[in-house]
Amino acid sequence: MAAIGRFQKGEDIFHAKIVDGEIFRLYGDIFGSPTFDKKPTPRKGVRTLVPIVPSKVIAVGLNYADHAREQNKPLPKEPLIWIKASTSLLPDGGKIEIPHPAHRTDFEAELAIVIARKIRNIPAASAARYILGYTAAQDISDRHIQNSESQYTRAKSFDTFTPLGPYIETKVDPLDMTIQLFQNGQLRQNSHTRQMIFNCYDIVSFISTNMTLLPGDVILTGTPSGVGPIKSDDTLEVRISGLAPLINTVK
Repeated sequence: MAAIGRFQKGEDIFHAKIVDGEIFRLYGDIFGSPTFDKKPTPRKGVRTLVPIVPSKVIAVGLNYADHAREQNKPLPKEPLIWIKASTSLLPDGGKIEIPHPAHRTDFEAELAIVIARKIRNIPAASAARYILGYTAAQDISDRHIQNSESQYTRAKSFDTFTPLGPYIETKVDPLDMTIQLFQNGQLRQNSHTRQMIFNCYDIVSFISTNMTLLPGDVILTGTPSGVGPIKSDDTLEVRISGLAPLINTVK
Protein backbone atom coordinates (compact mmCIF):
# COMPACT_ATOMS: atom_id res chain seq x y z
CA MET A 1 0.00 0.00 0.00
CA ALA A 2 1.01 3.62 -0.42
CA ALA A 3 -1.54 6.36 0.36
CA ILE A 4 -4.75 5.24 2.06
CA GLY A 5 -7.79 7.47 2.58
CA ARG A 6 -11.26 7.16 4.08
CA PHE A 7 -14.24 8.41 2.14
CA GLN A 8 -18.02 8.72 2.16
CA LYS A 9 -20.45 8.51 -0.74
CA GLY A 10 -24.06 8.79 0.35
CA GLU A 11 -24.38 6.48 3.36
CA ASP A 12 -21.41 4.38 2.29
CA ILE A 13 -18.13 4.88 4.18
CA PHE A 14 -15.04 3.09 2.88
CA HIS A 15 -11.24 3.11 2.75
CA ALA A 16 -9.45 3.36 -0.57
CA LYS A 17 -5.99 3.52 -2.08
CA ILE A 18 -5.09 6.78 -3.79
CA VAL A 19 -3.12 6.55 -7.04
CA ASP A 20 -2.51 9.67 -9.16
CA GLY A 21 -5.51 11.37 -7.57
CA GLU A 22 -7.87 8.46 -8.24
CA ILE A 23 -9.37 6.30 -5.50
CA PHE A 24 -9.53 2.51 -5.60
CA ARG A 25 -11.90 1.03 -3.03
CA LEU A 26 -10.37 -1.23 -0.39
CA TYR A 27 -11.91 -4.51 0.75
CA GLY A 28 -10.92 -6.39 3.87
CA ASP A 29 -8.92 -5.28 6.88
CA ILE A 30 -6.90 -2.12 6.38
CA PHE A 31 -4.46 -3.49 8.97
CA GLY A 32 -4.16 -6.87 7.27
CA SER A 33 -3.95 -7.84 3.60
CA PRO A 34 -6.74 -5.92 1.88
CA THR A 35 -7.68 -6.14 -1.78
CA PHE A 36 -8.56 -3.23 -4.05
CA ASP A 37 -10.90 -2.52 -6.93
CA LYS A 38 -9.12 -2.56 -10.27
CA LYS A 39 -11.25 0.35 -11.48
CA PRO A 40 -11.33 3.70 -9.68
CA THR A 41 -14.42 4.98 -7.89
CA PRO A 42 -15.74 8.16 -9.56
CA ARG A 43 -14.93 11.19 -7.41
CA LYS A 44 -18.30 12.89 -7.95
CA GLY A 45 -20.23 12.98 -4.69
CA VAL A 46 -17.35 11.50 -2.68
CA ARG A 47 -16.35 13.29 0.53
CA THR A 48 -12.96 12.90 2.22
CA LEU A 49 -13.16 11.93 5.90
CA VAL A 50 -10.47 11.69 8.57
CA PRO A 51 -8.33 8.76 7.37
CA ILE A 52 -8.80 6.66 10.51
CA VAL A 53 -11.08 6.51 13.55
CA PRO A 54 -8.80 5.82 16.54
CA SER A 55 -9.61 4.48 19.97
CA LYS A 56 -7.45 7.33 21.29
CA VAL A 57 -5.36 10.27 20.14
CA ILE A 58 -2.13 10.76 22.06
CA ALA A 59 -0.25 14.03 21.81
CA VAL A 60 3.41 14.70 22.56
CA GLY A 61 4.45 18.13 23.82
CA LEU A 62 7.66 20.15 23.65
CA ASN A 63 9.30 17.69 21.24
CA TYR A 64 11.23 20.39 19.33
CA ALA A 65 13.81 22.33 21.33
CA ASP A 66 13.01 25.63 19.58
CA HIS A 67 9.33 25.28 20.47
CA ALA A 68 10.17 24.59 24.12
CA ARG A 69 12.21 27.80 24.15
CA GLU A 70 9.40 29.88 22.63
CA GLN A 71 7.06 28.50 25.32
CA ASN A 72 9.68 29.31 28.04
CA LYS A 73 9.67 25.71 29.24
CA PRO A 74 12.57 23.33 30.00
CA LEU A 75 13.38 20.48 27.64
CA PRO A 76 11.63 17.27 28.71
CA LYS A 77 13.74 14.33 29.86
CA GLU A 78 11.18 11.90 28.47
CA PRO A 79 8.20 12.40 26.11
CA LEU A 80 5.48 14.58 27.61
CA ILE A 81 2.15 13.00 26.65
CA TRP A 82 -1.57 13.57 27.12
CA ILE A 83 -4.80 12.31 25.57
CA LYS A 84 -6.85 14.35 23.09
CA ALA A 85 -10.51 13.51 22.59
CA SER A 86 -11.17 11.53 19.41
CA THR A 87 -14.23 13.76 18.93
CA SER A 88 -11.83 16.66 18.23
CA LEU A 89 -10.82 15.13 14.88
CA LEU A 90 -11.50 17.20 11.76
CA PRO A 91 -10.98 16.10 8.13
CA ASP A 92 -9.06 17.90 5.43
CA GLY A 93 -11.19 20.78 4.19
CA GLY A 94 -13.13 21.05 7.46
CA LYS A 95 -13.60 24.26 9.41
CA ILE A 96 -11.83 24.83 12.74
CA GLU A 97 -14.30 26.38 15.19
CA ILE A 98 -13.04 28.70 17.95
CA PRO A 99 -15.34 28.23 20.98
CA HIS A 100 -13.92 31.17 22.94
CA PRO A 101 -13.09 34.02 20.53
CA ALA A 102 -11.67 36.13 23.37
CA HIS A 103 -9.02 33.48 24.08
CA ARG A 104 -5.80 33.21 22.10
CA THR A 105 -6.08 30.01 20.07
CA ASP A 106 -2.97 28.77 18.22
CA PHE A 107 -2.14 26.57 15.24
CA GLU A 108 0.42 23.78 15.70
CA ALA A 109 1.53 21.73 12.68
CA GLU A 110 2.46 18.13 13.54
CA LEU A 111 3.42 14.82 11.99
CA ALA A 112 1.01 12.08 13.09
CA ILE A 113 1.74 8.36 13.47
CA VAL A 114 -0.98 5.75 12.79
CA ILE A 115 -0.51 2.46 14.65
CA ALA A 116 -0.98 -0.82 12.73
CA ARG A 117 -1.00 -3.53 15.40
CA LYS A 118 -1.81 -4.00 19.07
CA ILE A 119 1.41 -3.34 20.97
CA ARG A 120 2.72 -3.19 24.51
CA ASN A 121 6.29 -2.74 25.74
CA ILE A 122 8.19 -2.68 22.44
CA PRO A 123 11.74 -1.35 21.94
CA ALA A 124 12.35 1.61 19.66
CA ALA A 125 14.35 -0.62 17.30
CA SER A 126 11.18 -2.64 16.59
CA ALA A 127 8.69 0.22 16.39
CA ALA A 128 8.64 0.63 12.58
CA ARG A 129 7.00 -2.75 12.05
CA TYR A 130 4.04 -1.67 14.21
CA ILE A 131 3.33 1.57 12.33
CA LEU A 132 0.80 1.64 9.49
CA GLY A 133 1.91 5.05 8.24
CA TYR A 134 1.95 8.79 8.74
CA THR A 135 -0.31 11.75 8.07
CA ALA A 136 -0.42 15.50 8.64
CA ALA A 137 -2.14 16.97 11.68
CA GLN A 138 -2.67 20.02 13.80
CA ASP A 139 -2.95 20.34 17.58
CA ILE A 140 -5.13 23.45 17.87
CA SER A 141 -4.68 24.93 21.35
CA ASP A 142 -6.68 27.35 23.50
CA ARG A 143 -3.76 29.05 25.28
CA HIS A 144 -5.90 30.77 27.92
CA ILE A 145 -7.22 27.43 29.18
CA GLN A 146 -3.88 25.67 28.69
CA ASN A 147 -2.02 28.25 30.78
CA SER A 148 -4.63 28.29 33.53
CA GLU A 149 -4.72 24.54 34.10
CA SER A 150 -2.10 21.96 35.03
CA GLN A 151 -3.07 19.56 32.23
CA TYR A 152 -3.63 20.10 28.51
CA THR A 153 -6.56 17.86 27.57
CA ARG A 154 -9.40 20.40 27.82
CA ALA A 155 -7.49 23.16 26.03
CA LYS A 156 -6.77 20.88 23.08
CA SER A 157 -9.86 18.68 22.83
CA PHE A 158 -12.64 20.99 21.67
CA ASP A 159 -14.51 19.75 18.62
CA THR A 160 -12.48 20.45 15.42
CA PHE A 161 -9.22 20.98 17.36
CA THR A 162 -7.41 18.04 15.71
CA PRO A 163 -7.35 18.39 11.92
CA LEU A 164 -5.99 15.13 10.49
CA GLY A 165 -5.28 13.84 6.99
CA PRO A 166 -6.05 13.79 4.24
CA TYR A 167 -4.39 10.39 3.72
CA ILE A 168 -2.14 7.91 5.49
CA GLU A 169 1.17 7.46 3.68
CA THR A 170 2.68 4.04 4.33
CA LYS A 171 6.02 4.48 2.57
CA VAL A 172 7.85 7.49 3.99
CA ASP A 173 10.86 7.95 6.27
CA PRO A 174 9.72 9.80 9.42
CA LEU A 175 13.31 10.65 10.29
CA ASP A 176 13.76 12.72 7.14
CA MET A 177 10.74 14.96 6.55
CA THR A 178 10.32 18.72 6.38
CA ILE A 179 7.34 20.14 8.29
CA GLN A 180 5.79 23.51 7.46
CA LEU A 181 2.65 25.50 8.20
CA PHE A 182 1.31 28.29 5.99
CA GLN A 183 -1.25 30.76 7.34
CA ASN A 184 -3.05 32.55 4.51
CA GLY A 185 -0.12 31.66 2.25
CA GLN A 186 2.53 32.99 4.65
CA LEU A 187 5.12 30.54 6.00
CA ARG A 188 4.83 30.43 9.82
CA GLN A 189 6.48 27.14 10.81
CA ASN A 190 9.44 25.59 9.01
CA SER A 191 11.42 22.71 10.46
CA HIS A 192 12.51 19.11 9.97
CA THR A 193 11.83 15.89 11.84
CA ARG A 194 15.57 15.63 12.49
CA GLN A 195 14.98 18.42 15.02
CA MET A 196 12.72 16.24 17.17
CA ILE A 197 14.02 15.57 20.67
CA PHE A 198 12.39 12.12 20.60
CA ASN A 199 11.93 10.59 17.15
CA CYS A 200 8.85 8.67 16.04
CA TYR A 201 10.25 5.28 17.02
CA ASP A 202 11.30 6.53 20.47
CA ILE A 203 7.80 7.92 20.99
CA VAL A 204 5.97 4.72 20.00
CA SER A 205 8.24 2.68 22.26
CA PHE A 206 7.79 5.05 25.21
CA ILE A 207 4.01 5.20 24.93
CA SER A 208 3.79 1.41 24.59
CA THR A 209 5.48 1.06 27.99
CA ASN A 210 2.73 3.16 29.55
CA MET A 211 -0.41 1.96 27.75
CA THR A 212 -1.50 -0.55 25.15
CA LEU A 213 -1.68 0.88 21.64
CA LEU A 214 -4.39 -0.46 19.32
CA PRO A 215 -4.65 -0.57 15.53
CA GLY A 216 -5.67 2.87 14.29
CA ASP A 217 -4.50 4.80 17.33
CA VAL A 218 -3.02 8.18 16.40
CA ILE A 219 0.04 9.83 17.95
CA LEU A 220 0.82 13.51 17.35
CA THR A 221 4.58 13.95 17.57
CA GLY A 222 4.90 17.60 18.60
CA THR A 223 5.21 20.93 16.84
CA PRO A 224 8.23 23.09 15.94
CA SER A 225 8.63 26.78 16.72
CA GLY A 226 6.56 29.46 15.03
CA VAL A 227 3.15 28.69 16.52
CA GLY A 228 0.75 31.61 16.39
CA PRO A 229 -2.85 32.71 16.84
CA ILE A 230 -5.65 31.93 14.42
CA LYS A 231 -8.66 34.05 13.52
CA SER A 232 -11.86 33.69 11.57
CA ASP A 233 -11.44 33.24 7.80
CA ASP A 234 -7.83 32.05 8.12
CA THR A 235 -6.65 29.29 5.79
CA LEU A 236 -4.12 26.95 7.40
CA GLU A 237 -2.07 24.53 5.34
CA VAL A 238 0.25 21.87 6.78
CA ARG A 239 2.87 20.65 4.34
CA ILE A 240 5.02 17.68 5.32
CA SER A 241 7.34 16.16 2.72
CA GLY A 242 6.00 12.93 1.27
CA LEU A 243 2.44 13.62 2.47
CA ALA A 244 -0.57 15.23 0.84
CA PRO A 245 -1.15 18.72 2.28
CA LEU A 246 -3.74 19.22 5.04
CA ILE A 247 -5.80 22.37 4.45
CA ASN A 248 -8.40 23.79 6.83
CA THR A 249 -10.15 27.10 7.33
CA VAL A 250 -11.22 28.86 10.53
CA LYS A 251 -14.60 30.19 11.61
